[in-house]
Amino acid sequence: MEKVATRDAYGRALARLGELYEDVVVLDADLSKSTKTADFAARFPQRFFNMGVAEQNMMGTAAGLAASGKVVFASSFAVFATGRAWEQVRNSIAYAGLNVKIAASHAGITVGEDGGSHQSVEDIALMRVVPGMTVLVPADAVATEKLVDAAYRHPGPMYLRLGRPAVPVIYSPDVDMSIGRGIELRDGKDATIIACGIMVYQALEAARFLESRGLAVSVVDMFSVKPLDEELVLHKARETGALVTAEEHNVIGGLGGAVCEVVAGSCPVPVVRVGIQDMFGQSGTPDELMEYYGLTAKHLVEAVERAVGLKEKT
Repeated sequence: MEKVATRDAYGRALARLGELYEDVVVLDADLSKSTKTADFAARFPQRFFNMGVAEQNMMGTAAGLAASGKVVFASSFAVFATGRAWEQVRNSIAYAGLNVKIAASHAGITVGEDGGSHQSVEDIALMRVVPGMTVLVPADAVATEKLVDAAYRHPGPMYLRLGRPAVPVIYSPDVDMSIGRGIELRDGKDATIIACGIMVYQALEAARFLESRGLAVSVVDMFSVKPLDEELVLHKARETGALVTAEEHNVIGGLGGAVCEVVAGSCPVPVVRVGIQDMFGQSGTPDELMEYYGLTAKHLVEAVERAVGLKEKT
């Protein structure tokens, strides 16, 4: 299976946007080779600005450019774009409803050996809580390119979460992705895994294994964490009666929290949240860390079996 890093797909999509639209401006905080905005910078140097190691200033500049009518893509590592610059994102960008797309790479623990200081496991929560902020977490390269295009067309502030490692390509190029809508990749009646980002592939692997055990499991790619596809969440809750959420993020405040908020008010069913269990990351290879923090298909199999067991007790 082909593997491509979502940050690489972002770089390609951004360069293509630059060819199509002259109002696209890109900012980076001295990490353009890592975030892949260097592709855009090489083609359109007059519309690219390296702001240096000054993420807060970058967000303020992005706000000013957006207020002048530009569509701004601002990139850095996720831990800096959402953490160090949170107040500027809130007050300078989101409070004014400005058209800034914060496309942050190196999210989650799969940053790997860089360790806990660089492994952002809180960024979805930090962005999701900001009023008016759209939060997107693509599962593969195809989804990333589709969502970068959608980001340009969608007005207002947005957070696009990208990763460092190469991940399997799940989607065909003709897939239709709309902000606010999840995609059901696999249908089943016994339980539903609702996943985002790199956990979508793990969810598909888990569902295939569970089929051999006699369990039919739905898999939903909830790439639009905010706005969440509440209609789809409730439909799967009623249809299968048991949900598992899967994210490379703290289980507090991310996709799992969003799903729980929806079902608690309208269709209470068991929800098992797979993710980082309120811990910081640490140094290790991506594979080692995925195993250590319980983010593999094997762990999802166990979570589904637990959710089904809880359903049977109700």
